[in-house]
Order: sequence, then structure tokens, then C-alpha cells
Amino acid sequence: MNPADLMGKLLAFIARLITGAQGHWQGCPPEALQRIYFANHQSHLDWVLIWASLPGELRSTTRPIAAKDYWTATPLKHWITREVFNAVYVNRTRTDDQDPLEPLQQALAAGDSLVIFPEGTRSNKGEPQAFKSGLYHLAEQFPGVQLVPAWISNVQRVMPKGEVVPVPILCTVTFGAPMHLQDGEDKRAFLERARAAVMALRPVGG
Repeated sequence: MNPADLMGKLLAFIARLITGAQGHWQGCPPEALQRIYFANHQSHLDWVLIWASLPGELRSTTRPIAAKDYWTATPLKHWITREVFNAVYVNRTRTDDQDPLEPLQQALAAGDSLVIFPEGTRSNKGEPQAFKSGLYHLAEQFPGVQLVPAWISNVQRVMPKGEVVPVPILCTVTFGAPMHLQDGEDKRAFLERARAAVMALRPVGG
């Protein structure tokens, strides 16, 4: 077993130890199908929690989106995101002629699945902010890829925005039913429907 695989197992163990990392597949089973998982975003641990909730055989083909400037800033961050998580790096600062979706399009064209957070930034609010347009454009360009909404519960209490030391708390990821862009559906309607699909997975009272 290579060092990246060992680190992956260690990180999955730590994530389960701290959070429980329970995956609730309400709307679909964890199948080896090409998917874009899209979820609410409240913590740096969001991706790790989703990753630890996936069956082991899906992790190698399910890739997170990582801000290149932040996640390549140190050799350790770069190695973990590249070798363990196989992240898709995106530039937060770019020139006018750069398509920010190009790395995601390349990953989907290669047959990989993605995990994205359509809000674009972490939120301390109880519900997601308005979704940015990237999910719509990917759904339009890759109609055969399933879009699976997910709701992450409690992770903001493990590592809230601005904190660096995790606190052990039971967390869950609830996966909903796959959706697709409908014929003739415009961007605004689709993004509102996608956001509503994520919000519908919140636990009662949560």
C-alpha cells in the first residue's frame, strides 16, 4: 500500500472518530455511477465528511474542488489534496479569458465524479446562500451525469468558520434523489430547484 492510500485510510479513520461520518442514502444508493454531489457548505471539513461517508470503492473516482492558491500553499496541503483526495484545482483569481469551469469539465469528460458546494463560500447561516451558476452550466454540458443533492448536518459545530481545532460531534450526510436539468428550464429556476432539493434534506428542526 502506497503512502497516499495509507494517509487516506488514516484520514477516514480520524474523520469517523471525530464526526461519526454517517451517510444516509435516502434518495439513491451509493452506486458506481458518474455523479455531481452538491451540498451546503459550512466548514473546511465538509469535503472530508462526504468523502468518509462514501464507500471505499467510490472515493478514488469522486473528486473535490479545491482552491489552488490555498490548497497548494504548503507541500503538505498540496500532497494531501493531490495524492490522497485527487482534487480538482480551480483558480480563484484568473484572467478574463480563463473559464473557471474548465478543470471541472475536464474531470467530468474523463469520467470522474465531483463534489461541489454551489454557494461558493462557507456560510454561518442555517440555510444555504443562493447558488452560483457553475452547477447549471455543468448540468447543461453533461446531461448524462446524475446531480445528487446532499445535506451536511452538524459539521459547522465540529469546526466553525474561523476555528482550527475540531470538537468531536456526531455528523451526518444525507443524500437525496438524483436530479437533472429539465428541458427548457432556465438558469434561475434550476438553481432555485437545486437549492430547494438540498434544503429539503435538512433534519426536522434543523
